[in-house]
This record gives sequence, C-alpha cells and structure tokens, in this order.
Amino acid sequence: MTSINAIPLTTLQGADTTLGAFTGPVLVVNVASKCGLTPQYSGLEKIAEDYRDRGLTVVGVPCNQFMGQEPGTAEEIETFCSTTYGVTFPLLEKVDVNGGDRHPLYVELTQATDDSGEAGDVQWNFEKFLLDADGTVVRRFRPRTEPDAAEVIEAIEAVL
Repeated sequence: MTSINAIPLTTLQGADTTLGAFTGPVLVVNVASKCGLTPQYSGLEKIAEDYRDRGLTVVGVPCNQFMGQEPGTAEEIETFCSTTYGVTFPLLEKVDVNGGDRHPLYVELTQATDDSGEAGDVQWNFEKFLLDADGTVVRRFRPRTEPDAAEVIEAIEAVL
C-alpha cells in the first residue's frame, strides 16, 4: 500500500511533487475561484502565514467539479489567487475529488471521517483535511467550516 505522502502530485506550475515533500503537517483543501466560499482563501493564507514557521503547509487543490466553479487555466488560477487573495501557499494542478476520475490523493482522503463519523465524497469546494507529518488524516472539516474556526486551530495546534 502506498503512503498518502508518496502519492504522485503535480503542482499548478507542472512540477512533480508529493505531500511528503513538505516536512510537517499539511492542510489539504480543494479550492475554487468562483464559489461563495472563495473568501476562505483569506483565512487559509492567514493560517499558512501564521503556522509556516512551525512546520504546517497549506496545500490548495483546484477542482472544477462543483457547478464549474474553477473553470480557469493553471495560469488564470495562479493569477487570481495571488492577486485577489495574496495566496503564497502551494497550489496543485486541477483534479477531480469525486467520481470515477477521482485523483488517488482523494481516494485516500475521502476514506477519512468527519466529526460526525461520515466518510465518502467531498461535499463541496473548501473541504479541509488535516494530515500529520506521517500523512495520517487527523481531522476532516466540511466546506462551511471556516479556516480560522476554533476546531481547526485546535487541531492544527495539536499536530504541531
């Protein structure tokens, strides 16, 4: 069985990587530029800035599966994120998080349960998965949970 940290990924710029390339815990979030939840980019960037020096990496994963809310090219996504929200955290290539073409990363992530004990498909844009440095999912937060919610911050603090 392949470790979640060893699953091949591609950055938005086309470079090969893995979650294991990041040395500490990772917060993986499927993102979209034209969603009502898109302002969560601000909170994600704040978490990335606040916890970067303590080893946390926020990783954004663009997805266009929810009402076509991430239609842009890699260049358009990168420009939007950097100019609109000042995003400095890594972004991966656009992938499917649900369905028959679900990316292998999300095959693994969607096995994790949320606080109510439910696993399975990603519900919408901005679903969050907190992984420890070994690649184990320690918490799953549904889309409407804001990045700066107390339960997110407590979970991050616990894995650092």
